Amino acid sequence: MTRRFRGESIHKVDGKGRVSIPAAFRRVLEENDPEWTSGLNPNLIIVYGSTKRKFLEGFSVASINEVDDRIAALPRGSKSRRVLERMFSGQALHTNIDETGRLVLPQRIRDKVGIVSDAIFVASGDTFQIWQPDAYSAHEAEIDHWYTSQDVDFDPLTLLENESVD
Repeated sequence: MTRRFRGESIHKVDGKGRVSIPAAFRRVLEENDPEWTSGLNPNLIIVYGSTKRKFLEGFSVASINEVDDRIAALPRGSKSRRVLERMFSGQALHTNIDETGRLVLPQRIRDKVGIVSDAIFVASGDTFQIWQPDAYSAHEAEIDHWYTSQDVDFDPLTLLENESVD
C-alpha cells in the first residue's frame, strides 16, 4: 500500500445514514482496492467491533487483507484467532462508496457509536476512524492531557523508539 489516510473532517449524516467520505480518503480507497478501475466505486470494510470501541474503523481492501493474512497465520481454533476473526470478519461491514462519494452507515452501526447528524472522519495511517463528534472531542482531550503532561521539549517522534506509551 502506498498512499495513507491523512487529515480529519466533519460531515453531515442524513436520515438514511448516508455520509460523504473525504475526497482524499476516497483516493486512498481507490488506490488500495485491487478490483477498482475508473468508473467503479471502491470497496472498503467498516469494522465496528466490540462495545469498548467508541468509533468505526475504515479499512481499504489492501489493509484488511494484511490483517486477514496475519489472523490466518494464527493457530486454527486458538482464542486469539477466534477473537480477531469475530472482530475483523463478524463485526465488520463490507461496503463501497456510491457514485456521489457517500457511504451508507446502517442504523445499528450508527447507534453503536452514537452517530446521529454528524460524523468526524479521522485519518489513522492505513485506516481511518469515524467518530461521533462529542466522543471524539472527549478522546482528544485525553490525548491532549497526556501530551501536555510531557516535558516542554518533548519530541513526539521519540514515541517511534518506544513500544508503549506510559
